[in-house]
Amino acid sequence: MAKMLRLIFAGTPDFAAAHLKSILEQGKHEVVAVYSQPDRPSGRGKKLTPSPVKQVALEHNIPVFQPLNFKAVEDQQTLKAINADLMIVAAYGLLLPPVILQTPNYGCINVHASLLPRWRGAAPIQRAIEAGDSESGVVIMQMDEGLDTGDMLLTASCNIENSETGGSLLDKLTALGIRALNQALDRIAEHQISATAQPRQNTTYAAKISKDELTINWQQAATVIERKIRAFNPFPVAYTNLDGRRIKIWLANVVAKDQFDSTQPAGTIVYADRQTIIVNCGDGQLSLQTIQLPGGKALPISAVMNSKAEMFAAGTRFDVIGNP
Repeated sequence: MAKMLRLIFAGTPDFAAAHLKSILEQGKHEVVAVYSQPDRPSGRGKKLTPSPVKQVALEHNIPVFQPLNFKAVEDQQTLKAINADLMIVAAYGLLLPPVILQTPNYGCINVHASLLPRWRGAAPIQRAIEAGDSESGVVIMQMDEGLDTGDMLLTASCNIENSETGGSLLDKLTALGIRALNQALDRIAEHQISATAQPRQNTTYAAKISKDELTINWQQAATVIERKIRAFNPFPVAYTNLDGRRIKIWLANVVAKDQFDSTQPAGTIVYADRQTIIVNCGDGQLSLQTIQLPGGKALPISAVMNSKAEMFAAGTRFDVIGNP
């Protein structure tokens, strides 16, 4: 008979909260404690706001712990006193020291949103789209001291469509991860799971997204820019500057052929009407589909051009990185 596991759950954003909710809804195992990042300022009022994971825990009367790290002996002892069978980590945002990894009876497992060893690190979803990958997935991994280097317990994969955004792939991987995690927990409880070492080849790292990366470099190829726009939709959103105003680009399509004046410098609007804005790139052209003006909402080009057509007239040039 399968054992009911005593679980610690460690996570912070919505992705993690969805996994915690699923475990609680299944009711097969007991979540005895939750760890999450400290409350952060949020919204216009910068009010301290609990993470999505903490909110779920509070709704279910589960004790919540929010250490800045696990360096303090008292934080290590607190976790040990919980006497958990297993600690589940999903987008927690803290590196766990060896003493924590070894504390639960069955150690710590991680829900990682890529097909390891590809895209170890902080931003695997965005990096997969940005790189033009055709496949992604989720790995349930036994954690070790390395950065996403632990042995794999269970893997689930999915296709990345040509129109995939960071948001739509996140939704796919959340659903995959929930199923994979629940299967892994059942197998762990039944002692019917085995670990497989990650391949040594094809390792890539998904570095955290920097603010500098969000600015569109129009001198890049249209295909590269289009993937970046999709990867950073709906967060943190790529943008370009025009006369000192930040224009966020939520969606764009690569023009099949250079149908308009391709001799104009990169970043130049070469055609605009009520339905589209065509911009020259270092190689190829992009058709802007959804943009967001300062202080406004993300809107289709048709809505923007109703009142701002003169702002995006042909011949106008967006700021270009590295070009005055």
